[in-house]
Amino acid sequence: MSEKETDILARTIYGEARGESISGMEAVASVVLNRVAFANRRGRFWWGNSIAEVCRAPKQFSCWNRNDPNYRLICRVADTDIVFCICKRIAGRAVAGLLEDKTNGATHYHARHVWPDWAKGKIPCAEIGRHFFYNDIEK
Repeated sequence: MSEKETDILARTIYGEARGESISGMEAVASVVLNRVAFANRRGRFWWGNSIAEVCRAPKQFSCWNRNDPNYRLICRVADTDIVFCICKRIAGRAVAGLLEDKTNGATHYHARHVWPDWAKGKIPCAEIGRHFFYNDIEK
């Protein structure tokens, strides 16, 4: 994986989970990698086959939506920001294949305080920090 992909993953972790524990940040990284693996097993999938494609697919990771307040933050975060440094370390471990997937293969997640339509009737396969994770979403 390229340095650019690692950077995009770090920014995604920062935008989606910077207020979470290390486990919560790692879980977001796992979802991205699980989506890449899922897409590659199928040959191609609508959300993309690479970390960059998956992270920046429209309306998938809200921090990449230009109207989301986190978009500005992920674009302008300083390399010296302590939380971003943690995100970069997690992204590096994830890309190197050194991250344990504690999400049970989840390809989707949402914050506990929201219930998207795609989660209705589904049972989370993991709860980590303030997020519910799912490995049975066929979208």
